This record gives sequence, C-alpha cells and structure tokens, in this order.
Amino acid sequence: MMTTPVTYVKRKNLADEVAGHLQQQICSGKYAIGQQLPTEPDLMAQFGVGRSTIREAVRLLVNAGLVRVQQGLGTFIISHQTMGEPLAQRFHRAHFQDLNEVRLLLEVKIAEKAALHRTKDDITQMKAFLKKRGEHAKAQNVDACMQADIDFHTSIAMASKNEIMVDLYKTIATHLKQSFRERYADTKPFLESQDLHKSLLQSIIDKDSAQALLWATRISTHAK
Repeated sequence: MMTTPVTYVKRKNLADEVAGHLQQQICSGKYAIGQQLPTEPDLMAQFGVGRSTIREAVRLLVNAGLVRVQQGLGTFIISHQTMGEPLAQRFHRAHFQDLNEVRLLLEVKIAEKAALHRTKDDITQMKAFLKKRGEHAKAQNVDACMQADIDFHTSIAMASKNEIMVDLYKTIATHLKQSFRERYADTKPFLESQDLHKSLLQSIIDKDSAQALLWATRISTHAK
C-alpha cells in the first residue's frame, strides 16, 4: 500500500496554511474539475493536523469558490481559479492598524444591536467576562486580560443576534490576538478603559442603543 508523504506546516494559523497548500494544488491542476478532494483522515495525515483544522481549511476553500462540500459524499473541485482571496487569509496579512480600525468600527455597531436584542443569559455572560477582564488587569495577567477582553466583546457580538457580525468579529479577534501580545507589555490600557466598558455593559443592560453606541465609540477612540 502506498503511503502519502506528510507535508508538515507551521504551527501558526494552521487552517490558513493548510488552505494555502491545498489552494496551490488545486490551482496548479493537480485535481481535475469534479474530482473529489482526499478525505478528512487522509488530509489530516498529509498535513499532520487535526480534524477541526482540516474542516476550517475546507471552509476557506469553499469561500474561495474552489470546492463544494456535498453532505455524505465528500468535497469536490469546482474551479481552478479563486473568486478572491479568502477573508481569513486577507486578515492574516493585514497591518495591525487596518485590522484594528475594522474591529473598532464593528464593535460600535455590535454594541448598538446588542442593546436591542440581548437576553438575560447574554447579560450573565457579558458580566462574567468583564469581571475577569478587570481582575486580570489588576493582577497584571496580560495574556489572560487580553483574552477576557476579546471574550467580552465577542459576547456582545453574540448578543447582537447577527451571525455575520459574530463570524466577522471572531475572525478579526483571532488575528488580532498575536498583535495585541506584541503591542501591549502590561495591562495599563485595559485598566484605564475598564470603567468605559462597565458603562457600555450598563447601557446594553438598559437596552439603551443610543448610549451603547456612544460608549462603544468612546472605547474605540480610547483604543486608537
């Protein structure tokens, strides 16, 4: 039995790396239109990664217009040319300032929508993450504080009940985390903005969308 050579990829942004390798293979004509992509287990063995990474990579290829997933049958090649660069890959090579501006603009609209649609469960989640943000900031736990900040804003996105906004925010946040690590040596900026975040949360609890937009705008201005 022939063994498939293992193609090891870098341990950073694995799904992007795998998608990039597969995209090169597809666009070079290695697979014919209509041909089935190797199965998940085969791809996992080929790239030395887990199932979730392969599924995310395939999702990127679907977004690029290269493959189609047929439930229960497999993934099939539909084109040798991309419709455009996958958004996640575009975020990956974006400059921090550009990506951060998009994040901040998105957070403002998310806050407004969250104030209109939040539930009691949403409030519980937001309160918990904001509490962790403050605790980690005071304790100078930089990485944990950044993650709590991301979790807090992600919970606001979830409360907006707009799935596209949630997906966009999660994708942006994933690519920003490493930049945050390189940018922030301590938790001082998070401590300084904790009260702004508390006011934002209160406006969402109060279902005051105008105030939520205002506080989110102030946070975005402070973050710049």
